[in-house]
Amino acid sequence: MKKSLFIFYSLSILFLIGCKNGPQSGSYAVQQQKDANGYTYETVENDPTGLRLYTLDNGLKVYLSQNNDEPRIQTYVAVHAGSNYDPKESTGLAHYLEHMLFKGTDEIGTSDYDKEKVLIAQISDLYEQHRSERKEQIYRKIDSISYIASGYAIASEYNKMVGSLGATGTNAHTSAEETVYHNKIPANELDKFLKLESEKFSQLVLRLFHTELESVYEEYNTVQDSDPRKVFYALMEGIYPTHPYGQQTTIGTSQHLKNPSMEDINAFFDTYYVPNNMALVLVGDLEFDKTIKMVDETFGKLKKKDLEYPVLPKEEPLKGIVVKEVYGPTSENISMGFRAEGIGSKDEKYIRLIDMILANSSAGLIDLNLNQKKLVQSATSWTYFLNDYGMIAFDASPKEGQSLDEVKDLVLLQIEKVKKGEFDDWMIDAVVNDLKLSQIRQYESSTALAGMYYDAFIHDEQWKDELQFLEDLRKISKEELVAFANTFFGDNYVIVYKRQGIDKNIVKVKNPEITPIQLDREGQSDFFVEFNALESEELQPVFVDYKKEIQTANLNSGIELSYIENKKNDLFNLNVIFDMGQDNDKKLALAVGYLDYLGTDNYSAEALAKEFYKLGVDHGVSVGNDRCYVSISGLQENMGKGLELLEHLLADAKVDQEAYDKYVASILKSRMDGKTQKNNILGNGLLSYAQYGENSRLREIYTADELKAIDPSELVAIIKDLENFKLNFL
Repeated sequence: MKKSLFIFYSLSILFLIGCKNGPQSGSYAVQQQKDANGYTYETVENDPTGLRLYTLDNGLKVYLSQNNDEPRIQTYVAVHAGSNYDPKESTGLAHYLEHMLFKGTDEIGTSDYDKEKVLIAQISDLYEQHRSERKEQIYRKIDSISYIASGYAIASEYNKMVGSLGATGTNAHTSAEETVYHNKIPANELDKFLKLESEKFSQLVLRLFHTELESVYEEYNTVQDSDPRKVFYALMEGIYPTHPYGQQTTIGTSQHLKNPSMEDINAFFDTYYVPNNMALVLVGDLEFDKTIKMVDETFGKLKKKDLEYPVLPKEEPLKGIVVKEVYGPTSENISMGFRAEGIGSKDEKYIRLIDMILANSSAGLIDLNLNQKKLVQSATSWTYFLNDYGMIAFDASPKEGQSLDEVKDLVLLQIEKVKKGEFDDWMIDAVVNDLKLSQIRQYESSTALAGMYYDAFIHDEQWKDELQFLEDLRKISKEELVAFANTFFGDNYVIVYKRQGIDKNIVKVKNPEITPIQLDREGQSDFFVEFNALESEELQPVFVDYKKEIQTANLNSGIELSYIENKKNDLFNLNVIFDMGQDNDKKLALAVGYLDYLGTDNYSAEALAKEFYKLGVDHGVSVGNDRCYVSISGLQENMGKGLELLEHLLADAKVDQEAYDKYVASILKSRMDGKTQKNNILGNGLLSYAQYGENSRLREIYTADELKAIDPSELVAIIKDLENFKLNFL
C-alpha cells in the first residue's frame, strides 16, 4: 500500500515511492487447476492480478483476487441484464427491479409473509387492471391495499444488517446490459455477508412497490433537468435509431413509470436473475480456498435455469449526417458520434488507439491543437463500447464569440489529420504505454480491479483477452490505423447541438398521491434475529515497523531522503508540498494555470507535452487554499528523465503574452459558463457563501480588468521563486 512521507526540501527532489515487479507481458495461456477443496478454477499465465475464476455447478461465475492493502473486500454481484431487455411496453423495468431487491424476501423485511403475500398479489392484479383501464378508482384501491400491506413490512432490514457488518458503498446501478450490486465489507464479515446476499437474490418480493415509485419518479425528473444527460440521450438516439441502446433509456418513459407491471418485473427477475446469468466478484483480503467454499455453501444453492436472451435489432450503416438539437439553461456545446462495432471487434482496438491519439489529456491532437492553443474553450474525445455496438464521440465547447459550427469544423479537422497520418510515428507506442499506466493503477485498487472483472463478465470477455488487449494494440501499425480511419470516418456521424434556451419537450412525472404508510421500525424478522446472533472472527491488527519499512538515503546536497518501496509494480510517485497556497498569494493559482501554456528555450509548450508523454510521465503543479503541490509520477525507468524535464520547465519557463491573453479569455468564459451550471452555483457558490459569508473565497478573485492588467512575467517569476521556499516537516 502506498504511503506518503514529507521532508524539508528545496525544489530538486522531495519524496519518492519506488516501485518494482510490475506486470509481465508474454503468454496469457489459460490454466485449469484445483484447490484444496477440489474446486476447479481458471488462472491466466502472467496475470498480474492473480485472478482465480471459478464456475459453480449452478453456473455462477466467481471472480476472486487478493489485495491485502486493507482488511476489506470489495464485492460486486453482477447480473447480465439491463435496460436492453426491458419489454417495449415496460421500459425502466430493470432499473425499478434494482430498487426492489433492497426491500427483502419472504424471510427478510416481513413480520408475516403469509398474510403479506396475499395482499401483494392483489396489488399486482390491480396494477394490471390499471395498466389497461387507467382509472383513478383503481389507483385509489392500489393505494388502499398497499397501506394495509405495509403494516407487515419491517423497515430497512437489509440495510440494517449490511450496515451492522460495517459495509460501505452499499448501492447498485443499472445500465443497458448490466445490473450490479455494490458493497465493500470488512474481511472478517464475509461469511455473514454471503448468507445475507445469497438470501437477497433467492426470491423477489415486491414489497412497498407503491411507495418506491416516489424514488423512481424523482430520479426520472432529475434526469429531465440534466442537460448533459439529454445530450447523451439525443446522441444515442441518433446513432442507434432501431437498437435499444438508442431507443430505450434505462430510466424509462414517463408513461411506463406511471403504469408499471409487477408481473413484468417478476418475469424479468425469474428470467435473468439466475446464477448462470450472474457473477460474484470478491477482491481484497481473502483466502481463496476458504472463500470459494463459503460462496458455494450460500450462492451455490441458487437454482440454475434455462436462459435465452431476446434477439435485438441490427442497425443499418449510417448514411449522411444526422443533426439534433437540445435546449437547456447550461452553456452551449456540441457532441458528435460515429458508430462502431461492439466489444471484441476490430473496430474497438482501432478506435481505442485513435481516441487516445486525438485526446489523451496531454499530447493528443485535440489537446495540443485546440485546447492548449485555446482555439476552443474545451474539447475532447471518448469511447463507449457495449456488446453489440460502440462509438467514438467528441464533446467541444466554444470560446467567447465562437459559433458551434466553427467548433465542429475544428474538431473534424483533427479527425482529418488522423486520416492523413499527421501524427508522430511514436504516438501508438506512447498511447499503449499510457493505457498500460492506467491499467496498472487500476490493478492497485481493489474496487477498480473488481470493476474490471465484472465488466469482463458482462461483456462476455475472457480475462486472457483483457490482459492481451494492449499487446494487440501495440501490433497495429500507423499505416493500418490510417487506412482504418479513412474507411471509418466520413459523413456518417450524428451531431447534437446543445443550445441555450427553454426545453419545451421536458415531461415531468408528478408524484402519486400516496397515503403515508406506518412501517414497523422496531420489529425483527426471524432471519434478522438469527443473523445478528452469528459471530465473526475479530480482525487481527497488522503493525508496521516504521524503521524497517521507511528507508533513507543521503543526497549529494546533504538532504536525507526517506522513501518506501512498493514492490507491486513499476510506477513511482514524487510530491513536493509547500505550505503556502492561494490564501497566501492570490496570484499563485493563476501562475500555476499559466504554466500549462508555456515553453522554454529548448522546447515549445507543445514539444514539452510530447516529451513528457513519450516518457510515460505525468507532471503538474497545483494550488490549494494553504498549500502548493509539485508532483510527478509514471514509469520508474523514466523517473530521472522526467525530473530533469520538470526542473527544466520550472526553471526556464518563458513568458508568452499571447498565451496569457488566451488563458485569461478562457478563465472569463469558464466563469460565464459556470453561472449556468446548477451544481456549480450550489456546490461552489452558495455553499462557500453559507460557510464564510462576506469572506467567501469566491469574492476574492480577480476581476476581468484586473486579470487583463497583470503582467504575465510576474506569474512566471512566482513559479521560479518556488524553489526558495521550504517545507514544514509533516
